[in-house]
Amino acid sequence: MNEPELVIFDLAGTTVKDCGQVTAAFTAALGQHGMEITSEQLISVRGSSKREAVRRLIPAGPDHTRLAESVYASFRENLAHRYSAGGVEPVEGAERIFRWLRERGVRVALNTGFDRDITGLLLAALNWKEAIVDAVVCGDEVRQGRPAPYLIFRAMEATGTTSVRQVANLGDTVLDLKAGHNACVGWNVGVLSGAHDRRLMERAPHTHLLQSITELQQLWF
Repeated sequence: MNEPELVIFDLAGTTVKDCGQVTAAFTAALGQHGMEITSEQLISVRGSSKREAVRRLIPAGPDHTRLAESVYASFRENLAHRYSAGGVEPVEGAERIFRWLRERGVRVALNTGFDRDITGLLLAALNWKEAIVDAVVCGDEVRQGRPAPYLIFRAMEATGTTSVRQVANLGDTVLDLKAGHNACVGWNVGVLSGAHDRRLMERAPHTHLLQSITELQQLWF
C-alpha cells in the first residue's frame, strides 16, 4: 500500500481558506431567531452536515423541525452573503496538489457538509470547474453526514474506487477524522489549517497530522 487510488479533500478549512464565515453565519442565523450559542457548541459541530448542525444547536421542542428549517435557511442566506461580500480564496497550493495527484493517476474528490447550492457558490467563486477534480459530494446527497462514513463512500462510488484501504481522507476537523476512521480508510489525515487546533486533532483517530495539504508530497511518491 504505497500510494492511494483516491484522495478525498474537505472544502472549508482544508482546501478553502476559513476566515470565520461559517461560524459567523451560524451565529447570525441563530441570533435572528433569538438564540445564542457558545464557541464550544460551534466547535463541536464543525465538519458536520450544516443542516444536521442546526438541528443539534437549537433546543428540542414541539416546533423543532420547522424552526430548524427556518434557521437553516437563514444560515444559507448569511453564508452566501459573506462569501459574496468577502470573497473566497483557496488554501495556498490546493490547485497544484490536485494537479500533482491527477498527473500521477490518483483520483481526487471533494466532500463537504455544505449542500449542493452553497458548494456550487463556492466552486464558482473559486473558478473551480468540475474538471479540476473527479467528483464533488455534498452534505445533502447522503442520508447522514460526518462522522458517518457515507460522504467518503459516495466519493468512492462516484470515482469507481472499490477498496477503502486505497483511499486517503483529509480534513481539518475532528468529525472529518472520525468519518475517515469509520470508513476504515488507508490514510486518515488531519490538517491544521482550519477549524480545529492540534490539541483537538491529536485526540481524534488519524494516521497523520499535517500543517496543510501541501505537505502531502512528503507522504507519497
